[in-house]
Amino acid sequence: MSSTLRPKFAAIQTCSTENVDENLKRCSSLVMAAAAEGAHWVGLPENFAYLGSSRDHKLGIAEELESTAPGPILDTMQKLAQQAKVFLLLGGFPERVTSSDGVVRIGNTSVMLGPDGHVLSRYRKIHLFDVEVPGGQKFRESDDVVPGSDPVLATLPWGMLGLSICYDLRFAELYRTYTAAGARFISVPAAFTKQTGPDHWHVLLRARAIENQAFVIAPAQWGQHGEKRASYGHAVIVDPWGTVISDCSEGEGFAIASLDLEFQDRVRQRLPCLQHRRLK
Repeated sequence: MSSTLRPKFAAIQTCSTENVDENLKRCSSLVMAAAAEGAHWVGLPENFAYLGSSRDHKLGIAEELESTAPGPILDTMQKLAQQAKVFLLLGGFPERVTSSDGVVRIGNTSVMLGPDGHVLSRYRKIHLFDVEVPGGQKFRESDDVVPGSDPVLATLPWGMLGLSICYDLRFAELYRTYTAAGARFISVPAAFTKQTGPDHWHVLLRARAIENQAFVIAPAQWGQHGEKRASYGHAVIVDPWGTVISDCSEGEGFAIASLDLEFQDRVRQRLPCLQHRRLK
């Protein structure tokens, strides 16, 4: 069957650190490996270029997406998309954002690149992770990151993709917005904590797939990032019935699967719950 009806998607799993150059090398290797297995679309996880605790360093590597000359991270990824000939999702890109009062902050931004390397769309994470997780570890993403305000769709050859990042997964109304706008696919690049992942990761991803009858593609961070932070991993792809059709489990690698769009159409026709909504 042609790639129009069964495009192959891949969700990368990696363990990013504070070494940007090494992170980009590992990501590039994994993207090329997924492309070699026939992937048409490849997603990188949240914080793929840098995962550390230094606020100053985060600001130092953040890049302006609207600049006429791309920064080193974006330039590397645009060339990678061209080389691999894939649609490439930069799961959580460190965007440099200057507010109206001149304060420079970071946008945790998901960027969809086309196979020619051009930016197709960008989404700033709306829901920021200000949480104390089991075990006492505290996260205050809003200390560094400016939140987004708008849902964003990317147009792919096979249909619309709704963009989100990690903690967004817990807010079902965002994904309903995407489905109402015609999305077939949902991306959830993440650095899900090791504490919450075992109980919530697969459950929430499957729920978002079932209630929206959409394919959910979730690239993931995995392993230990320095002394204080660890990610759960399990980059997965879930089909519109809620079945996990590919799971990366442990270690670096990727989940990869052909997405059967005819199957999705049958699910939506035989169980037309999207047409039965009464609260909008």
